[in-house]
Amino acid sequence: MLQETPLRSVAAGVPGEGTRPHAARPFFFISDLHLSEAIPRTVAAFEHFIRVTAAQADSVFILGDLFEYWIGDDMLVAPDGDPFVARMAALMHTLTERGIALYIMHGNRDFLLGKRFMKAAGAIWLPDPFVITAFGTRIALAHGDRLCTADRGYQVFRRFARNRAVQALFLAWPFRWRRKLAERMRSASEEGRSRPVSPKYDVTPKAVAALFRKSGTKTIIHGHTHRPATHVEPGGTRWVLPDWELDHGTRRGGYLRIDAGGFKVLPLD
Repeated sequence: MLQETPLRSVAAGVPGEGTRPHAARPFFFISDLHLSEAIPRTVAAFEHFIRVTAAQADSVFILGDLFEYWIGDDMLVAPDGDPFVARMAALMHTLTERGIALYIMHGNRDFLLGKRFMKAAGAIWLPDPFVITAFGTRIALAHGDRLCTADRGYQVFRRFARNRAVQALFLAWPFRWRRKLAERMRSASEEGRSRPVSPKYDVTPKAVAALFRKSGTKTIIHGHTHRPATHVEPGGTRWVLPDWELDHGTRRGGYLRIDAGGFKVLPLD
C-alpha cells in the first residue's frame, strides 16, 4: 500500500515538529552513493553536497543505498563499530540544524537503517514506495529494486530479507559475524561489476506501469539501476537518479532538483 503525507520542514532539530515549508526553496534528490571509507573522493563530494550545495534546499531526499552496507544501528555505537558512519550521521544532522528537512528511504544495501540511525542523522524515514507533492506535482518515490521484477531470484531474497523476524534473527548475531558476512557479500558484488550488465537487472515496463497506476501519479523518481536517464513512459515520466562514483573509472554523480521552474538534473559541484 502506498503511503502519502504532506512534506514538512524539520524545526529545532526534531523530525516531525514542522514549520511551513519554504515555498521558493527547491527539493533535492540523490541515491546510490554507497558510502564507505574505501571511496574517499565520493565521500568528499557528499560532504560538500551536504555542507554547501544543500544549503539552498528546503528538503533533501536520499532514495536508498546511502551506504555500501548496513548491518545494524549498533554500527554507530558497538565496541567494534564504525567511526566513519557516526561521522556521516553527524554530518547529515547539520541539515536539520539549519532547518533543512532530510528524508531517507531504504535501499537494497542499507535496508537495516533503523530508528537510532535516523535520530542520529536528524532524518525522517520514508517507506518504499512513497507519494509526495512537490510544487504542484504528485510524485511516486522509490529506490527502484522492487521494480526489477525480471530478476526473480533477487525478488525472493528481497521479500525474505525484509521480513522483520528474519531481520531480528540477523541482528541478534554477534557484530563481528555480521560484518564478516557483509564484507564477503561486498567482495562478491565488486567482482560482479566487471561482468556485462544484464537487462534483467533493470526495471520492467510492467512494474513501472503498475506503480504509475497504484500511485495515481504521472511522475516516478527512483535510483538503484545506475542507469541515469529520463524516460517517457506510457503512464508518465520516470526520472532515474545517477549513482555516485568519483574514485574508480569515469566520474559519475549528480542530483535532481525540483523547484517552481520544473525538474532539472545537475552535476556535482
